[in-house]
Amino acid sequence: MDVNEYLAKFYKGTKNPSLRAMQYFMEQFDHPEKKLRAIHIAGTNGKGSCTEMMTNILINAGYKVGKFISPHLIRYNERLSIQNNDISDQEMEVLINEIKPKIEQYNNTHDVKVTLFELETTMALLYFYRNNCDFVVLETGLGGLYDCTNVIHPLVSIITSVGYDHMHILGNTLLEIAVQKAGIIKPNSHTVYVMQEEQDVNDVIIQTCKHNNNTLHAIQKEDITNYSYNNEFQQFNYKDYEGILVNLKGEKQVSNSCICIECTEVLRSKGYNISDKALRKGLKTVIHRARFETIYANPTIVFDGGHNKPAIDNFMHSVKMYYQNDKKVYVISILRTKDYRSILNDLLQDEDATFIFTDGNDEHAYTPKEEMLEYASKQTKNEKLYAQSLNNAVQTVTSEYKECVIFFVGSFYIYGSVTELLNKI
Repeated sequence: MDVNEYLAKFYKGTKNPSLRAMQYFMEQFDHPEKKLRAIHIAGTNGKGSCTEMMTNILINAGYKVGKFISPHLIRYNERLSIQNNDISDQEMEVLINEIKPKIEQYNNTHDVKVTLFELETTMALLYFYRNNCDFVVLETGLGGLYDCTNVIHPLVSIITSVGYDHMHILGNTLLEIAVQKAGIIKPNSHTVYVMQEEQDVNDVIIQTCKHNNNTLHAIQKEDITNYSYNNEFQQFNYKDYEGILVNLKGEKQVSNSCICIECTEVLRSKGYNISDKALRKGLKTVIHRARFETIYANPTIVFDGGHNKPAIDNFMHSVKMYYQNDKKVYVISILRTKDYRSILNDLLQDEDATFIFTDGNDEHAYTPKEEMLEYASKQTKNEKLYAQSLNNAVQTVTSEYKECVIFFVGSFYIYGSVTELLNKI
């Protein structure tokens, strides 16, 4: 079986909100989701960072940890890993062959067919259970309430942030989106959440926890003190923890680190052995690709997958922190499903920079470069605006802008293409 060919046949989008298919598969396989010790992570932004941080902390504490993420950057196998080692093609083929008859049976008796994310979530839960993982760290694919991962009953639920993204599915207001994220809060459990400026959003999380007899561990900005940073680390104090170091860039990673500190405290209260050394090392050595990641040193090339307004706000804040006085070039690719206007409005605030708009690696999936160029031309007096294919853009920036800091931004899905093109050059 060609695994990638089989997976390519599945519908990759979302459907009417329902966990019916996931509940069916869990019943068919004797409920592996009930036998896992899970940490469940939702949020508009920050899910991936917290997933990597918690996985790294638990591995450093000596535990066997399964990790489920999306999207992948280069190979599909990245979505399922144990001890940060991706599932092999052979292991995936065995799981698919086992699940395949169940999919056919379900599709024959239901009008709405099984989606790719339902298949991969089922694979993940089976894979982690059968490999006797001590912990499983799962991030939601989209939302929370009806996300495929929401069949689990976690030890800890984490909600990193509530912002505008996927509004056509999750709702057009922050309150509607908050309700969807709060869907991962389970009865008689624990939730970690960073308090936001919007009190009505906070109230949704608070009231959902109360309704479910769920203990809320709220992170307040005033609990974070003595913040400083350099090109290698960010350092801060959180409550009684002093001199915490995190090697991911951007202030958002500080609150993400605090989330993981609180999650670690909850696990300790349940009897799990996680030393301060493991916690600190987990934060200090965590690796998270495509999130303000320096992928090339000379010239400096930074990749960031920010693809919604909150993520771009964080991205631009980090640009100012680390590269305020540098000449800058932005290579921008934005999926058609995203609000490219709000993203460009933020990016174009850097009035001295050069902007190159591309169709990404799939002109059918991405906003046309000419459309972005036309919009940008009306929003700024900056004349350093260009439209090029992704291939040409990589060639251009590496040959003509070596004195600049080069940013690839707007989508995770071009990461593999960009790194491949850079390697060839």
